Amino acid sequence: MIKRDDRERILSENRNLKMARSAHAYVRGSTVSFYKWLESSRRVKLPEGPSVWICGDCHIGNLGPLADRKGRVMVQIRDLDQAVIGNPAHDLVRSACRWHQRPVDQICPA
Repeated sequence: MIKRDDRERILSENRNLKMARSAHAYVRGSTVSFYKWLESSRRVKLPEGPSVWICGDCHIGNLGPLADRKGRVMVQIRDLDQAVIGNPAHDLVRSACRWHQRPVDQICPA
């Protein structure tokens, strides 16, 4: 049985092993690191945006219809487990990286 004190270390090691498998896995598993790298990059100048909650995992599979109590349906982000406060342009860059790394038929199967 895993000791409580070892849990975070073991989970972190497992995540790092998964991320080492491919560029796609790295981008998917390293939200905060990816955004720090993006901010420090001097190769691309991104538009400045307000510091707001951004998805961190923005792709077509995480968009979908959600209804409010009055029955109004809107398309919204449905997955916020990697959400961080940051520049909205970062979500667009991260999403573009994911689209570039994976064929469309793997992201949106027919």
